Amino acid sequence: MDPSKVTKWEDLEMPLSEPILKTLKELRFMSMTPIQAACIPVLLKGKDVAAEAVTGSGKTLAFLIPLLEMLQKREEKWKITEVGAIVITPTRELATQLSEVLDYFLKNISTLKQVLLVGGSTVKDDIVNIKNGANIIVATPGRLEDILSNYKSMNISLNIKTVELLILDEADRLLDLGFSVTINTILSYLPRLRRTGLFSATQTKEVQQLIRAGLRNPVIITVQEKPSSSMPLTLNNYYAVVDSVNKLPMIITFIKIKGIHLKYMIFLSTCACVDYFNHVLTSILPSMNVFALHGKMKGNRHKVFEQFRCAESGLLMCTDVMARGIDIPEVHWVLQYDPPATASCFVHRCGRTARIGNTGNSLLFLLESEDAYVNFIERNQKVDLKKIELVTPTNVEATLKKMRSLQCYDRQIFDKANRAFVSYIQAYNKHECRLILRLKDLDLGKVATGFGLLKLPRMPELKRQNVTFEGPQIDLNTIPYKNKQREAQRLEKLKEYRNTGVWPGKKKRKAPATESWSETKKRKLQKKEKRQKRKEKRSQVERSSKNKRKKICNEDIEELAKDIALIKKYKKRKISSEDFNAAFGID
Repeated sequence: MDPSKVTKWEDLEMPLSEPILKTLKELRFMSMTPIQAACIPVLLKGKDVAAEAVTGSGKTLAFLIPLLEMLQKREEKWKITEVGAIVITPTRELATQLSEVLDYFLKNISTLKQVLLVGGSTVKDDIVNIKNGANIIVATPGRLEDILSNYKSMNISLNIKTVELLILDEADRLLDLGFSVTINTILSYLPRLRRTGLFSATQTKEVQQLIRAGLRNPVIITVQEKPSSSMPLTLNNYYAVVDSVNKLPMIITFIKIKGIHLKYMIFLSTCACVDYFNHVLTSILPSMNVFALHGKMKGNRHKVFEQFRCAESGLLMCTDVMARGIDIPEVHWVLQYDPPATASCFVHRCGRTARIGNTGNSLLFLLESEDAYVNFIERNQKVDLKKIELVTPTNVEATLKKMRSLQCYDRQIFDKANRAFVSYIQAYNKHECRLILRLKDLDLGKVATGFGLLKLPRMPELKRQNVTFEGPQIDLNTIPYKNKQREAQRLEKLKEYRNTGVWPGKKKRKAPATESWSETKKRKLQKKEKRQKRKEKRSQVERSSKNKRKKICNEDIEELAKDIALIKKYKKRKISSEDFNAAFGID
């Protein structure tokens, strides 16, 4: 079937069931996207699929519809805890989103039940939900592996022996090193005679990865809106060159000019940066809904995600945990504070806007030393970035003053500012593109000023460079914690520090003794010799123990061989019963 000729659901060779068509009409999905037209017929014919399509192209329905069709067409009725399909996603936000879409269809399909298995809830609650009905499992890999491997009171592994279809959403990330062991563990519990689908915006095509995922002669489907493009045609990609000090004021000015009634997502490189800048923007933009979300958040993560999804306008500060697969309605602008850790993540970040045919915009803020990143992303991801000139901000001093006043008011924000700066520098130093984004090219003094720091923190990266930084002339010890209990503890430690010269909890460094160069060298050689002697002694003990075990093992084997030889002689009547009993010490 030619995907370009298929537009309506009714045009499929294998007609869809009435409940699914009814739900599609209720959701106002009147026609198929190219990825849906290409994948649905293949999966319905029982073939494995490895699909790649631009972000926001409708991949979710491309596997949910055939999944539901396959389960409905089974002649034998599904038992309440008999699992027929599993969908695995890398994040709990994406899993929750998939579960919500699935719920729409299951309202019209009463014979099937689904269960969502993600972090944030207890395993016991998940087991109760499974017992209440689980024909379809939507899960994150870590939680599913935990239930399969560690929960023995209910034999979940037996329930999934009937799985007919496994879907790995955002497959390229699931097959990364961080998830490969978990995925392999899950696959070991699943039946071999099943169908498997891999879906991603940047699908890898390495045969070894496809084999590891359990695909058999898969149909590889690639749907692009234009040759060699991983971006929707309705997405406008821009970049702007800014100064380190002006970056945050520039973002604030940009949001005010475009309008606080719009929906924005700001991507930052680390969780600590999200925490800190969330406090700053909440204070500077009081009339705007400002949200923060990153991977280290615990209970509030799902709540914040739902609040931003339902909000008509607002600003979400987030890390790359929100970069993949998440469908948030009407995000007007995706703003990137800095280049993402990987080139593929750039595509996923931008893909949070301009979804399912809607228009959207992304803007990347680059420093003057980072302009080579534009050519890199054009060659690596085939993404054309247009340069725009932004209005010069007039609020630089006011923003800097506000950031520093927040830190002076609450020491916790002072700590967050320092952690954010340290994490930013460390992440920058480990960047995938560190050949063109070099730490030595950064003016770290200006970067620290842009973070509104009161002082430069101690870190190895700063020792190697000549950093010029002018902070305000204030006594940092006078900055209090807003939390009274925490402030009381700090004051006690400060008092002890002033008496002893050592901060409680830290080991006191010995003052270097005044000695000649020859004495220092002699002392170092003596220490080295002692370490070498201890190492040799440990090696001797290990060899002695190993030889002893080996000797005992050889003696046991020889004795056993003699016993076996005696038994054989006795069976062949080569020795008498008396001789046999005497040899074994039997009276």
